[in-house]
Amino acid sequence: MKVDQKYKRLIKLIFTFGIASMLITLYGWTWISHYNKIIEFPFFRRGNWMMIFLYGVSLILFMSIYGGFKVGYLKKGNLIYSQILAVVFTNVFTYLQIAVLDKHFLSPLQLIKMTICDFLIIIIWTLVYQWIYGKMFPPRKMLLISGKRSDYHLAEKINSREDKYEICEIINVDKGISYLEKQILKYDGVIIGDISSHERNLFLKYCFSNAIRTYSVPKVSDILLKSTVELNLFDSPLFLSRNEGLTIEQEFMKRMVDIVGALVGIVLSSPLFLAVSLCIKLTDNGPVFFKQTRITKNGKIFEIYKFRTMIQEAEKDGVARLAQEKDARILPIGHVLRRTRLDELPQLFNIIRGEMSLVGPRPERPELATEIQKDIPEFIYRTKVKAGLTGYAQIYGKYNTTPYDKLKLDLTYIRNYSFFLDLKLIFMTPKIMFMKEATEGIVNEKTNN
Repeated sequence: MKVDQKYKRLIKLIFTFGIASMLITLYGWTWISHYNKIIEFPFFRRGNWMMIFLYGVSLILFMSIYGGFKVGYLKKGNLIYSQILAVVFTNVFTYLQIAVLDKHFLSPLQLIKMTICDFLIIIIWTLVYQWIYGKMFPPRKMLLISGKRSDYHLAEKINSREDKYEICEIINVDKGISYLEKQILKYDGVIIGDISSHERNLFLKYCFSNAIRTYSVPKVSDILLKSTVELNLFDSPLFLSRNEGLTIEQEFMKRMVDIVGALVGIVLSSPLFLAVSLCIKLTDNGPVFFKQTRITKNGKIFEIYKFRTMIQEAEKDGVARLAQEKDARILPIGHVLRRTRLDELPQLFNIIRGEMSLVGPRPERPELATEIQKDIPEFIYRTKVKAGLTGYAQIYGKYNTTPYDKLKLDLTYIRNYSFFLDLKLIFMTPKIMFMKEATEGIVNEKTNN
């Protein structure tokens, strides 16, 4: 049942059209048969089409933000979760829209019933389609070219997606270019690990000439180069890298968003602040908040605020340690707070004070940053902007992502910053709050990861 790769986009488009059209049709029926009949001033044909159109736009927007259309890219569980989250946000937004139109809150029962039907449609359609997609596009047979550094973690991550990739062979680059070029021709794709730029360029050109797909591990210099501006002032192409950080206009806009967002967040989460404070206080009668020194923009030291999730004097020996899986120091309420990242909420006050931003690299502890910089001097590049409550590395990485990978993710954000990128990351944050793999602890105890 294997299908040519050139039809993959068409197959994905059919999935997108199918799920979107079913959900929009269900809302259209709910609106016309129920809500349009009970509002004070019912709509007619064009008005009904407009309401259905607005729902469709909202649905597609939230699906795009959370990855609800990424069949074949996300795991089926993650894909279903993304779609359900998008539908929940869309339906809540739509209910508020109807309430504004009718100038009072109507019974949400019919919309709740519709949402349950949405969930059933999503689960059935996605499971069936993902199964069909897997038959059409079986896992690629891959060759991993490894370097001097161990690529075990890379292989482990890729093998976790057995639905997409199958690493059939791992060959060290020391085997020689000519030998590897012969082996490359046997596979659907090549994963180029952490090898020298010279050797990597040879493999990239060879794979390009033979139409073989390549997956390369980027270096810091690659991320810097990728975000440059192309200049055509001369007959020789040039890439311009300004390396100046955010412009004055960007910093002003970012600060305005920080202040407004933090104030709104504090107001909306005030009941949660009270509930969490009571739970911590009743557990061991210790302080509710935990303060710790961290690094922000330009290496400036500040005190970060968090809900206390560990027992008092968890590091009484003075040694900084990252939390481990099943860490005995974590309080019962602490497990919930850490899993959902709600322990970070008090940092809204750090944002008001101007020490942090809503979006940016997570602030590292000075002692851990010093240790990391011994192996990765470029780690200091993360302080080109203010530390953030959420960020690119938090959305696309995990709690136990290696420092080098965190650096590359944070540099990707810094070099591609925009107002809309910040909004996207803010909207994506609720998705990762309830994903277990996003908050995995450190397996083995160590000072840095």
